[in-house]
Amino acid sequence: MIPLSWYLIFAAALFCIGLFGVLARKNAIAIFMGIELMLNSVNINLIAFWRYLSPNFIAGQVFTVIVFAVAASEVAVGLALIISIYRRRSTIVAEDINLLKF
Repeated sequence: MIPLSWYLIFAAALFCIGLFGVLARKNAIAIFMGIELMLNSVNINLIAFWRYLSPNFIAGQVFTVIVFAVAASEVAVGLALIISIYRRRSTIVAEDINLLKF
């Protein structure tokens, strides 16, 4: 049986990779991929804690399904926005997208 600390270390490393992807990238698609990595690390934590602390209850799995639903809706809305901005501005570089500035 794999110890809980290994899952937590793996999830922390995945979260750090995702955070680096969000902070260091200029491409909007790469930023969304970093956000997805961070959400997946949260799912790993939820399932690991559910498995090791209370396997009789289903709360960890329910929270994971909620995070999957939020991630799917975030991708759908985010990609629609990126496609719309690309059609209008012909770029997906995050620094060039300044639609809300006056």
